[in-house]
Amino acid sequence: MEIFSLLVLLITAGAIAGLTAGLFGNGGGFAIVPALVLLFSVLEFQSENLIFVAIGTSLACIIFSSTRALVAHNKRGAVDFDILKAWAPWLIIGVMVGVIIASYTQANELYLIFAWGVLFYGFYFLFPQILDQVAMKQREMPSGIARAGLVSFLGGFSSLLGIAGGTITVITMSVCKRPIYQAVATASGVGVIIGLVGTVGFFILGMNEQDLPYGSVGFVNLPATIIISLISILTAPIGVKWAHSLEEQKLKRLFGLYLLLVSSGMFWKANLSASII
Repeated sequence: MEIFSLLVLLITAGAIAGLTAGLFGNGGGFAIVPALVLLFSVLEFQSENLIFVAIGTSLACIIFSSTRALVAHNKRGAVDFDILKAWAPWLIIGVMVGVIIASYTQANELYLIFAWGVLFYGFYFLFPQILDQVAMKQREMPSGIARAGLVSFLGGFSSLLGIAGGTITVITMSVCKRPIYQAVATASGVGVIIGLVGTVGFFILGMNEQDLPYGSVGFVNLPATIIISLISILTAPIGVKWAHSLEEQKLKRLFGLYLLLVSSGMFWKANLSASII
């Protein structure tokens, strides 16, 4: 019965990851990381490496969910590859810096980073109009130093959270008056880049660690990656279809509520981890 429950948890995480990858361009990390933290906790894996494995595995899963979403969006001609080419070098630099920061970060600190990051995203999805009003006059995509700073931060912050960076990408492109479907589609490509570089980074970061869940290579758990990725590949096209047809505001608010719940759980986990340390 326990194995069945664990499989249901992984399948559910994969389904949500695929749907949100296609719908919001975020790769599904907001679903994968908390699901893996819960999974490893149920398996009584209490090492401080738990959050690192969850984030590394999430980044590996994002490669597949974001790639599937990117392909589906590209069939609709919605991906702006010029933006991806311009952003790629800064994304790579940012992710590498994020992995380096993670190597000097304690488990409870990483939980707190995730909790605060998710809290910010949750409020954005609940009240997107606030940011839109603040940046109402912005028309052009950032370039030069502004682009380097924003995109590097995007890559670093996303690698620390185990997410694909889709939300910041969508916010940036939407504020710059790009169509929402184009923003979501391009965000999927951003997720592929972050996922690839971040996975390699967390793999290297955990190479010499011994206290890891079964099936882990570095800070990437292969069984969880395989199951979640297979399911996300199936559900990502559904999310893409929704992104081009359903009412965006209602979906954003539902996702925002979910993120607030995840943030609360991670704050609790951070306190628990700090007490163990």
